[in-house]
Amino acid sequence: MKEMTKGTSTKVGVIGAGGMLQYHAAGFKQAGAEILAVADPAPGAAQKAATKWGVPHAYESVDAMLKAHPELDAVSVIVPNKFHASLAIQCLNAGKHVFCEKPPALSAPEVLEIIAASKKSGKHVMFNFNNRARPESQAMIKYVEQGQVGKINSAQAKWIRRTGIPGFGGWFTTKELSGGGPLIDLLHMVDLAMYFMGYPEPAHVLGQTFNDFIQDKSFKGPWGIPDRVGGVTDVENAAHGFVTFKTGQVLTLQVSWAEMIKREEVSVVFQGTKAGGKVERLFGIDGLDNTAIDTCELYVQENGNSVNRSIVTPACEDMGRIASAANFIEAIEGRAKPLNTPEQAYRLMQVIDAIYASAKSGQPVSL
Repeated sequence: MKEMTKGTSTKVGVIGAGGMLQYHAAGFKQAGAEILAVADPAPGAAQKAATKWGVPHAYESVDAMLKAHPELDAVSVIVPNKFHASLAIQCLNAGKHVFCEKPPALSAPEVLEIIAASKKSGKHVMFNFNNRARPESQAMIKYVEQGQVGKINSAQAKWIRRTGIPGFGGWFTTKELSGGGPLIDLLHMVDLAMYFMGYPEPAHVLGQTFNDFIQDKSFKGPWGIPDRVGGVTDVENAAHGFVTFKTGQVLTLQVSWAEMIKREEVSVVFQGTKAGGKVERLFGIDGLDNTAIDTCELYVQENGNSVNRSIVTPACEDMGRIASAANFIEAIEGRAKPLNTPEQAYRLMQVIDAIYASAKSGQPVSL
């Protein structure tokens, strides 16, 4: 574990000048880190982001940034999914801690390569599973860890959208670049459910994907991502699955960008031996955080009565993104427990890979 000396701060470089940089930058600064440089191959993108977020140096290649700043302690990776593993490994091999956007990689075998590089370099790698850092999630995990929930026998993970396709023809909808559609993009509730369950090892997976609406422009999300004319759109618009774990626990999942539902819903519901619970975010308009209502509840039996406890937590419009980035800095400095581990990321990607494999074969997958 990296030890900081008095008067020094962790120095961070960022790869990727996209919208998530604002949250990474805010979280790193909140934790006392210094962002030295940003790199992005798109002409002018790094300089524009550096100016906007007060970063002193900008580069149009990762190699140039790493060469110019050997003093970097850590690197943040904010790029299309295809490049997560290769850049994480490059930075780990260069002796840097790595904080990588979700998904961890395109597949579970790629996560194993990241883990091997982390162990070889002796540097930490964490992923931005930011929904674990939401106040509701942190409140709930404390009840779980204190034993008030008992063993979670079953859980239901859901991130469903009615009109949430993130543009057509761009990297999000191109399987070669993204690895898949909403299942790999909106993996957060599957991760959160497994987090509450103690991240058990998956045993069997049955899944199905659907692409009925993936070419329908009326299902596009409200974020203003431009369509790419002539681009590829070859991913699912919805995925459903059922996972059994070697512990006997089970998980049901429903994830979609475009599905015939009433409204966007982001939730984990679970049933434990001592209590059940729910962490939920409901959107008035698909994907817009300022229209959301968050809830956190526990369900118990007391004195012969069914009692529903409403857990009040602070509002958090950024869905834990800033706190997640701050936790990375605090974890590599030894000031906090890391919110996630690469071994957990591997198990998550095992489930995602198996859902896609089961959908393709029409058969259950054993792990």
